[in-house]
Amino acid sequence: QVQLVESGGGLVQAGGSLRLSCAASGRTFSSYVMGWFRQAPGKEREFVATISRGGRSTYHDDSVKGRLTISRDNAKNTVYLQMNSLKPEDTAVYYCAAGDGASATMIGEGQYDIWGQGTQVTVSS
Repeated sequence: QVQLVESGGGLVQAGGSLRLSCAASGRTFSSYVMGWFRQAPGKEREFVATISRGGRSTYHDDSVKGRLTISRDNAKNTVYLQMNSLKPEDTAVYYCAAGDGASATMIGEGQYDIWGQGTQVTVSS
């Protein structure tokens, strides 16, 4: 199985941008559907986006569509979350996850087997 490490979080003003990275170890990265989830203080973890093994299919939650975009570079064993036009409600710990499901429409936590440690994103108002 792969090991996942997120990076790129930080403090940004509303309207600003960040790019999160999730680096995977091992040689089986391209075998996994990848997803991003987030958890704000006092809230449940929620789905953000998912991407197919080859990176050609993506699905984003309606709350982030047009602002946050998932992508992957299998040659670099890395998945990204480009975050633009950030809002204070985007403040959360962001988690990268890997699953062995059959599609890029995996939006449930239980569909992912491997999780990173998370990276904090704080958007000031």
